[in-house]
Amino acid sequence: MTPPSRRAPPLPPEARRASIIAATIPLLRLYGRNVTTAQIAMAAGTAEGTLFRVFPDKESLIQAAIATLFDPTPTLRELESIDVAAPLRERLIQAVEILQRRVEGIWQLMSMLGMSMPPRRPESECAQKPRQDEQLYQQLERLFEASRDELRCDPAYAARVLRMMSFAGAHPRITDGMPLTAAEVVAILLDGIRRRSEEEEPC
Repeated sequence: MTPPSRRAPPLPPEARRASIIAATIPLLRLYGRNVTTAQIAMAAGTAEGTLFRVFPDKESLIQAAIATLFDPTPTLRELESIDVAAPLRERLIQAVEILQRRVEGIWQLMSMLGMSMPPRRPESECAQKPRQDEQLYQQLERLFEASRDELRCDPAYAARVLRMMSFAGAHPRITDGMPLTAAEVVAILLDGIRRRSEEEEPC
């Protein structure tokens, strides 16, 4: 006789909330605000009624998904995981790929939701933004610092330029449909684009 199947134990509230949000973000990129709670429930592997026990309404869920996408914490963790023992070019390409995924994901969602500006942060979170920006620069600076003797500029300056080029090179309103690859961003930063004579000092 086949034993009765057992249901998986219910997720803790925070894990259930995170699971629903994770299922919602890709659907928002596809359908924007037209996504239905039935579609979200199916993607999250839960009952539709469960959504409304976690979130009061669909708009609250959408806002939670937007806030999650704009949270830089996962990006900071990815940057921190880059091995500084790898060659400089290799680790910078990894960093740019991480930054570009963030930019592309955010702008795709903003476009589908008709957002012209990032969401306004609650005052309680505004104080965290400078610290988060500083952490981002620290992670990028760390990648340059390990090869300081190969640079002609300060690692902090190099980190700032890399961040600007990464974001601009992936921004859909700047690239005219031809975004720069991570390798191209790093090549321009490290090698430049102007031909030089053998006698000319690189700059």
